[in-house]
Amino acid sequence: MTTFVLVPGAGGQAWYWHRLVAELERRGHEAVAVDLPADDESAGLAAYADTVVAAIGNRGPVVLVAQSMGGLTAPLVCARVPVALLVLVNAMVPLPGETGGDWWSVTGQARAMADHAERHGLPHEPGDLSAAFFHDVPADVAAAAQSQPFAQADRPFADPWPLRRWPDVPTGVVAGRDDRFFPADFQRKVAAGRLGVGVDEVPGGHLVALSRPVELADRLEGYLRST
Repeated sequence: MTTFVLVPGAGGQAWYWHRLVAELERRGHEAVAVDLPADDESAGLAAYADTVVAAIGNRGPVVLVAQSMGGLTAPLVCARVPVALLVLVNAMVPLPGETGGDWWSVTGQARAMADHAERHGLPHEPGDLSAAFFHDVPADVAAAAQSQPFAQADRPFADPWPLRRWPDVPTGVVAGRDDRFFPADFQRKVAAGRLGVGVDEVPGGHLVALSRPVELADRLEGYLRST
């Protein structure tokens, strides 16, 4: 049995992973979804990492899976507890000393998102991300997601990323081929430039654990077979 520890993105809600948790458990794995202190204005990246480490407890080695903003936190955990594999899912990939706030302009995310929308004739309103996030999520799941309380403090985006280098842990990068927020070609560029690795695409958009949990579980198990 493999233990998957699941780190959410902005908003820090373990609920985001609930469909993937059910799928992984159905396959005989343990899945631990972490709630992060996203509504705490005093909690920075260190506090987020502390929370994940506490959730792992004495389990290990684990497969650590990070969604979106969770890419800032998960590598910090790898430096502290045994991790067999780190999987980034539509995730931010930081550089040493870079803040999460700077990441957006340094990587050119906004331009990549706008170019992707124009190229594919998609709606693009920078202040309204509903279409970017929920376009492929089943209507009932999207409604449940949008009814969840959401808060995300600014503090973690102000913290310089503290590691001197990427942790020495096998790392897989998963991109939703239908992601409108971090388009797949943008993710390929970031992964190649910052990690020197390729990207494994799966069907689905930015919130792929809500829209395509079966396909995401398939990809995660594929990593297990190849390690």
